[in-house]
Amino acid sequence: MSKRAETPPPEGGVRWRAPYAVDPAASRGRLHPEEESVHRSPFQRDRDRIIHCNAFRRLKHKTQVFVEHEGDYYRTRLTHSIEVAQVARTVARALGLDEDLAEAVALAHDLGHTPFGHAGEKELDRLTSKIGGFDHNAQALKITTSLERRYAAFPGLNLSWETLEGLVKHNGPLSGRKAKNQAYPVPPPILSYDARHPLELTTFASAEAQAAALADDIAYNNHDLDDGLRAGLFTFEEACEVALLRRERDAVLAKHGASLEPALLQLETLRRVFGAMVVDLIEESRRRLAAADPQSAADVRAAPEPLVAFSREMMFLLAPLRAFLVVHMYRAPRVNRMMSKSRRVLREIFQALCADIDLLPEEWRAKAWDTEEDDDTLRVVADYVAGMTDRFAIEEHRKLFDPRSGP
Repeated sequence: MSKRAETPPPEGGVRWRAPYAVDPAASRGRLHPEEESVHRSPFQRDRDRIIHCNAFRRLKHKTQVFVEHEGDYYRTRLTHSIEVAQVARTVARALGLDEDLAEAVALAHDLGHTPFGHAGEKELDRLTSKIGGFDHNAQALKITTSLERRYAAFPGLNLSWETLEGLVKHNGPLSGRKAKNQAYPVPPPILSYDARHPLELTTFASAEAQAAALADDIAYNNHDLDDGLRAGLFTFEEACEVALLRRERDAVLAKHGASLEPALLQLETLRRVFGAMVVDLIEESRRRLAAADPQSAADVRAAPEPLVAFSREMMFLLAPLRAFLVVHMYRAPRVNRMMSKSRRVLREIFQALCADIDLLPEEWRAKAWDTEEDDDTLRVVADYVAGMTDRFAIEEHRKLFDPRSGP
């Protein structure tokens, strides 16, 4: 007989935990065993370690779309991560999942990003192609398992198995993936860690990690609309050519009248778009979970498809929204010019440091000298450059190439 718990009413009451939620009491533990906290679950502890690590703080000065100096109100990787965590907790609570695990994965998902957003990642991937390239998810794993040094007993943050699994697999299974009918290779840092602490790369991640992945989609689609409008890259009228925005704008006008102040009409429309995506995600996920009837987190991982997902109708509505943002924002001349400059800054720093590792700071210089292979030296430089913030990279470039600059 099925042990499926009924979905609780939305009004308050005792917190409901689904049978397919990850149980913190049954965590698979950490690579380096530790005594458990008296007052915090393993996933609460993971969340706190992520928040207090250096890489998380550096997200404050890393590009989402606009480079930091372009304006104070645009999202950065830090504010984006906080927004993703908020949505992930909302979805996790509605589905009876472990909110702390969903939040931990959400807060950690962008730790591995380079300066200058996706443009920086693509450039660093190209520069490191001979050593397997660069992948921000793999870099996040490397940061949390080795590069951060805060504890005497172990390198990294020693996060729980479930958080690390969610970090590398929140977008789906890694092993066996294909892109354009070609096998998609698993990044070397993930393979290296998996050999020591297997993360079951061929399965889906937990429902909590799946919720964090789609919370990421919700957050960036909505805040990129907001930032693009604020930057004047497109008008509200142009954005409303997208069916999803037009539908929600018309609903706002029907409720508040055509005399509503334009600024409020825009904000109310964006708020409704955000809400529509969250509600659809929760309702479709409930439908899939009810149909699959998983009785454990292991059942979720073994499912043939994600059990936390948007509906087909919402996916149909999101496709033109994403296409609109590609044309009007991500490929806008203003954005492209800045990204072109950013790629050049990162490329020239990387090449200069590879040519003369004595230009590295002492700690990183020691790592580079300790390696015996040129490929290892390239990886040390890549790790150092990837950890830079936008402002640090710009200043470091000036110091390296402007003779009038100090050391």
